[in-house]
Amino acid sequence: MAFNPGMMFKIKGAWERFVQNHPKFPMFLRAAAAAGIKEGYIIEVKITDTEGKTICTNVKLTDSDMDLIDVIKDMSTNGR
Repeated sequence: MAFNPGMMFKIKGAWERFVQNHPKFPMFLRAAAAAGIKEGYIIEVKITDTEGKTICTNVKLTDSDMDLIDVIKDMSTNGR
């Protein structure tokens, strides 16, 4: 897969809008990062629709997942 610099600008812009709409989310990410996210930790995501139905999943972080966690930490630090 080729690197597309234009996509990076789209992601950056979308992240900045997301942060404007949801300023507490980057604070949550910073707090989680300060506590130390490590291999073996479990991240859980729950989505609730407008009718109250939910779906939920979780992932147990592996060593290779930590690269993505570091990128997300950098985004939250640089985004606000």
